[in-house]
Amino acid sequence: MNKIGVSIQETSNPLIIKFEANSFLTQYESFEFNNIDEAKHSPLAQQLFYLPFVKKVYISGNFVAIERFNIVAWKDVQNEVREQIENYLNEGGIIVENTSKSKKIAVTVYAESTPNPTVTKFVANKKLVPTLFEFTSIDEAKVSPFASELFHFSFVKSVFIDENYVSITKYDVADWNDITMELREFIKSYIENGKPIIAADTPQIKNNTEAVKEESFEALDDISKEIVNILEEYVKPAVASDGGNIQFESYDPKRKLVRVILQGACSGCPSSTFTLKSGIENMLKEMLKDKVEIVEAING
Repeated sequence: MNKIGVSIQETSNPLIIKFEANSFLTQYESFEFNNIDEAKHSPLAQQLFYLPFVKKVYISGNFVAIERFNIVAWKDVQNEVREQIENYLNEGGIIVENTSKSKKIAVTVYAESTPNPTVTKFVANKKLVPTLFEFTSIDEAKVSPFASELFHFSFVKSVFIDENYVSITKYDVADWNDITMELREFIKSYIENGKPIIAADTPQIKNNTEAVKEESFEALDDISKEIVNILEEYVKPAVASDGGNIQFESYDPKRKLVRVILQGACSGCPSSTFTLKSGIENMLKEMLKDKVEIVEAING
């Protein structure tokens, strides 16, 4: 069994620190505890409330967030708390007891069309994954019971999952008018029944914590960092709303060439080439002046 690692992440609130694990702590649920009595079904939260400075505990996805009282500063205690949580998890401690196995989660799922006519985006009111996943075949989907079941629909060509939505690419033989309702109902039922989206020990989860991403970012050259920041701030939100993702791949300073990976609805989209050239390429040329000339896309 791989050791669970926990890293410290600051938040915009100086009283709150996030302790981020490199594996799932909960599936589809968030828990907030204001005192030790409310935490009676969470042995982990109860243990944390024994620390006199803990005011509130929030557990969700792959992290534990703690709000402190003003009697201490986080810099004086955060390392000890991180170690306590990490040890607890690695000793197999219970995070939240499952007191209502048969109780369904209230879930809504709605379908959105995307600029890519072969892709529809299904949006849930629950967080599905801590980082994005893309599967182009049932063999690739071994780490995702959810995607594996979607591939049992003969018209499903690929599956892209990010945050609270799944983008599904269909084969041309099927019409969205005939299959959208069926897929929406399947997704809704799957989430309601608390079935796993991604296996908890999947390497992508461990490799996509904030600490790992920050380390990868810091290893880049200065121009690549600027490109990543521009893509994150100006491009990613727009492509995410269309059910896709753009990811920085590489920068060649000699050729002034930027390579990006297009995923989800952006992959193979008829309008993505136009968007790439008229939008992203022009933006990088303008913002980075003589550093960028060409942007090339790789379909994920």
